[in-house]
Amino acid sequence: MTARFWAGLDIGGSKTLAVLCDERGEVVAEAVRPTPATEGGESILDVAAGLVRSFGVTPAGIGVGAAGVVDPNTGTVLATGDSFTGWAGTAINAGLSARLGVPARAENDVRAFLLGEAAGLRNALGVTLGTGVGGALLVDGRLLRGRGAGEIGHVGAFGDEPCSCGQRGHLEAYASGRSLSRRYAARTGASLTAQEIAAAAEAGDAAAAAVYEEAGRHLGSAVAQAGGLLGLDLAILGGSVVASWPLLEKAVLRALEAQPLLSGAPVRIRLSRLGSRAVALGAVRLVRE
Repeated sequence: MTARFWAGLDIGGSKTLAVLCDERGEVVAEAVRPTPATEGGESILDVAAGLVRSFGVTPAGIGVGAAGVVDPNTGTVLATGDSFTGWAGTAINAGLSARLGVPARAENDVRAFLLGEAAGLRNALGVTLGTGVGGALLVDGRLLRGRGAGEIGHVGAFGDEPCSCGQRGHLEAYASGRSLSRRYAARTGASLTAQEIAAAAEAGDAAAAAVYEEAGRHLGSAVAQAGGLLGLDLAILGGSVVASWPLLEKAVLRALEAQPLLSGAPVRIRLSRLGSRAVALGAVRLVRE
């Protein structure tokens, strides 16, 4: 019997990661390249297809977790953030199938993240904190796929900070990598990345610690409200900002304990177990199922 393989792609604003999995779901190969995010959808798909070709085998199918609002039925990108140029309107499924000759199925990257991380679970909230803040919902073993379902980054009224969506006070205005940089600059005048701010906080910088504490407080509040509304008692967190979890943890847990579920227990937090492969592995699960 000929061995079968499946490919999973994580198409993000800065890089595209591909994994090749065998029939047991084990990763047998991995490749990564910068995403040509400003060069249009066709260039982005060319890079993605090239990564799959680099494995030297033809997969049975390709799953994709893609940044942006993605129609789960057609795999078409409906809307994107300002990290991309010409990505909205791209037909991912059709484009990759035409390039590689096998079925492709695309989903929003945070939903793919949750599929990867929540294997074996029935209910969970997924939250990723990176350049922006994304969310996804697993309820009774199924992803909720209504347009905008799970977008925890664009809820709440936590203050007057501008959000990337054009409104104010949303969680993303406080807990994304970009917002941490903006908030720190407002306090100090220094322009640092979220990772640099984290290092400064660990070195005793009070302003750096304060912006992370504020982010954690609002994140915990948003997770508590989402959990209470949907009856979810577990939130799985991932993304580059969560790499600085010790700076967020106390504030997140305090906020959750202050807003427990009706059961009296707070929403539980679990950090990503799959790391940088979570989206791509979730995409493999998407296409296999």
